[in-house]
Order: sequence, then C-alpha cells, then structure tokens
Amino acid sequence: MLSGYRLMWLIVMFDLPVMTKQERKSATEFRNALLDLGFEMSQFSVYMRYCSSYSQIDTYCKRVESNLPNGGKVNILQFTDKQYERIITYRGKTKNPENKCPEQYQLF
Repeated sequence: MLSGYRLMWLIVMFDLPVMTKQERKSATEFRNALLDLGFEMSQFSVYMRYCSSYSQIDTYCKRVESNLPNGGKVNILQFTDKQYERIITYRGKTKNPENKCPEQYQLF
C-alpha cells in the first residue's frame, strides 16, 4: 500500500552564475539535465520530482550531483507527500487549490 509518509518529493533549488557565456551554458545544461531526469520546473530555479521510495531518492540525488555545474549553489530538499500536501500556492493574489496526490496509475 502506498503511504503519504513513504512517498517523497525532491526539490532542487539553485542559484547559478550567468555572467559569462560559459556560465550561462553550464546553467542551461544543468536545467536540461534536471528535465531529462524527470523533474518539473516549479519556478525558474526550482525543480521538483515525485519519488516512490527512499532508494529512488538516493538515486536521483546522486544523478543531480553528477550533473552539478562548477559554480553556484544547489540545494536538494526531501520531504514526504504528506508534508507536500500542506504547501500553499498563490498565483498573484489568487490562492491555488490544494495539491492532489498523483493517482497510483500515474506513478508507474
């Protein structure tokens, strides 16, 4: 049985330098690597991915680490689906409806 306390979310937040052409290229490559790994862009420098187990969390953390650019700062947050349910999101001054847990058929 799937439990909201065992299902996890990964959020990768980053602040990368983009002053030179090479820095911009590295930042773009990092963003594209996250997309290739199945992350969705939540905000420009915030990407998130749903994971079904702790071993999957470890795997994706290692994959993100292997794609890190030379400069900048990258943070990886991990939290349960139950914690994610409590996120409050606004678009402008309008509050978005609560996030729904993906159905089981969407996970596999």
